[in-house]
Amino acid sequence: MKMKKVILLIVLSLSFFGWAQSKNIFGKDPIHNLENFDKDRLYWGYFLGFNSYDFKIDYKSVVPKDVLVESTTGFNVGLVADLRLHEFINIRFEPGLYYTQRNLTFPNFTSELDYYREVKSTYLHFPFLLKFSALRTGNVRPYLVGGFSTTLNLGSNSTSKDDNLQQRFRMVPWSTNYEIGFGIDLYFEYFKFSPSIRGVFGMKDELIRDADPNSPWTSNIESMKTRAVLINFTFH
Repeated sequence: MKMKKVILLIVLSLSFFGWAQSKNIFGKDPIHNLENFDKDRLYWGYFLGFNSYDFKIDYKSVVPKDVLVESTTGFNVGLVADLRLHEFINIRFEPGLYYTQRNLTFPNFTSELDYYREVKSTYLHFPFLLKFSALRTGNVRPYLVGGFSTTLNLGSNSTSKDDNLQQRFRMVPWSTNYEIGFGIDLYFEYFKFSPSIRGVFGMKDELIRDADPNSPWTSNIESMKTRAVLINFTFH
């Protein structure tokens, strides 16, 4: 599955760079598109993309077998508001809707009803980011981005009275994260296109423990925090 994802990303990248080359974005002497675009104080956009969410799990005591976390590829969509503070520094607000799924396999069980949990999440994600841009060269401008975010998990099951004993996995509804990544602004004739990749790192424990303090699912877990990779394609 991971190899298929890598191959897909390579094919998409090659297709994109072939398309960009045909538009004279990376040529020797490209026509400078949207020369005054970055002088605007505030501009808007939207993004589409993919995600891969994981969990970082810490345990209270050493265990012979860890909880296995299988990541899947999810989908992102959202809006972008970009405020220019300086020639090279912008503040970005990128509220978005993120669909994802993680599959958990707990050790020491024989029945699939006990050891397997599908954790389906629909996130409302609210990141506030600082964007540090390099000098523009032709129609290309790389950048770094980082900041903090808060996330509402609409599929957390936090209000459910059932827990893992009834095959119900529960998480807290709100979480906080820090984020860091990089991207590249590409200036076309009528719009700016910005592919980027970003890591998301949860800062607080997100697991709701089972009612039984000796639960074989949650009693030995010290913390469970989100980790994610986001690939977004932004259009301004």
